[in-house]
Amino acid sequence: MDSDEVRRVAALARLTLTQQETEEFGRQLTRILGYVEKLNAVDVDGVEPMPHAVDGLNVFRPDIRTDSLERDNALQNAPRTDGRFFLVPQILEQKEA
Repeated sequence: MDSDEVRRVAALARLTLTQQETEEFGRQLTRILGYVEKLNAVDVDGVEPMPHAVDGLNVFRPDIRTDSLERDNALQNAPRTDGRFFLVPQILEQKEA
């Protein structure tokens, strides 16, 4: 994967990469895509598509009412807070009324 493609993917993920990271991730992504290409060579004729590789069942926990987490405990490791809520970057544009 060339540097332009890596920068394009990084921009889509909103990542800023150094030149060294761009080169390193390009090499890593090239190896990953090579592995996926090997998987494309596997003969899967007659194999029924399935959502999961193994059968699984939903595991439900008992629906028991418990106390909720205290606000101070919930916010203690937040990068940004106003003391009452988590503060996060705005991602949606506000339309004028």
